[in-house]
Amino acid sequence: MTDDAWRPGRDDEEEDFGPPLFSDDPSEGVSEGALSFGDGDTGPLPHWTQPPTGEIPRVLSSGGDATDDLDVWSSFSGQSPAWRDDRGGHDESGGLDDITGLSPVFEHQDDPYEPEPVIRDESAPVRREPGRITIGTDPTDGASSRPQGAGRRTRPGDLPSRGSRPSRPPAGRPNSKKPGSGGGRDMPTAIAVGLGIAVVFIAALRYRPAAVAIIVVLVLGLAAVEYFDRVREKGYMPAFVPGIIACVAAPYAAYHYGINALPLVMVLAFGACAISFVFSAGLESNPMPNMAITTLGITWIGILGSFGAAMLFVGNSLGQSRVGTDTLCLLAIGVVANDVGALFVGSTVGRTPLRAWISPNKSIEGLVGGTLATLGAMVLVGVTGRSTTWNSTGDLLILGLVIAVAAPIGDLTESMFKRNLDVKDFGSIVKGHGGVLDRFDGFLFTLPAVYYLLVTLQPWVTK
Repeated sequence: MTDDAWRPGRDDEEEDFGPPLFSDDPSEGVSEGALSFGDGDTGPLPHWTQPPTGEIPRVLSSGGDATDDLDVWSSFSGQSPAWRDDRGGHDESGGLDDITGLSPVFEHQDDPYEPEPVIRDESAPVRREPGRITIGTDPTDGASSRPQGAGRRTRPGDLPSRGSRPSRPPAGRPNSKKPGSGGGRDMPTAIAVGLGIAVVFIAALRYRPAAVAIIVVLVLGLAAVEYFDRVREKGYMPAFVPGIIACVAAPYAAYHYGINALPLVMVLAFGACAISFVFSAGLESNPMPNMAITTLGITWIGILGSFGAAMLFVGNSLGQSRVGTDTLCLLAIGVVANDVGALFVGSTVGRTPLRAWISPNKSIEGLVGGTLATLGAMVLVGVTGRSTTWNSTGDLLILGLVIAVAAPIGDLTESMFKRNLDVKDFGSIVKGHGGVLDRFDGFLFTLPAVYYLLVTLQPWVTK
């Protein structure tokens, strides 16, 4: 049985579907109804069962002559194609845009969503607008940590990493001198001005405590003006008026009400500074770093310096005004002795820098010399018996030791701030000494230390 038996709808007889598509006789030519290409026919097609001949068919020319070459570039109007890499003086399209449908093939389409690259000119200097301080940066841009003439870093603030070695000072700078050399101070002028200040101070001590309090207020006010002026020159925008008022109000309040009034002064000063920034134009005022730089000045100058007036309050509250004035006099003698001893010893035998990155002119030998000079001055006061308050040699030696520790810390702190701001002095009002803050920097840490020593030892009490 064949498979035709299973086909539905078929009889045993074969249906006639017409003549076969291909003839079974290979020798038979093309029939009358075969496919023809006209006069230019390539001839009869070979039978599908015959093996391939390997011949290439002839290509028809436009004129019908099979022997003519076909000009395949005739549609380009005599222009040769120009590729993308061949742009030397040619049109980027290369004539291909005239051909419909070919332009998308040869033309490179840019991504419309790809942003244009931003090219920054690295050689252009980075300009920092005053007051535009980014949190965590320094507007001085670490200028003091690199030699003069070095390129500005693109980042205000990047400070040297912890543990990095300080850069060498450039040749010809004053700090290239050996440690303890004095830093180029005009000594005759400095001595003359120092003696003048001492005369005025002693006269106020002998007159009344209120005169000494006035001197303290004036000194702190001038020091605050120097500080806020200098930081404004370096790009900060502190709350200038509230800062000055706070530095003047702190010693005034301490003289009349004691140190218990200082927290209130600090709270009011902080509130006034905050209000001044709240009503500023916007975040361009950089409230956080500028509030910090303002608070630093109030704390460092106003609060620490007001302990001098607080000593006078202690004497007035006891009914013994000599307690406050004697303590301030001994403190001034000790700080001056420490400064002179450190300068003399450091300039002669100083070889080891105390903190080279802060001040290469301060040496360990100078520190030892200042300590010995301070203790010697206190012993001399005790021997001569010029103080009726500090009449114990033991108390005087403790006082001298406290001054010898606190005065260099105050001096180094001010030098550190000047190094960070890249300035030589905070001011120039005191001839030969720089500014008021440069002259009284050693007092700022010494005043609170001696105050608490005074109320703890109570040297006026007979033991």
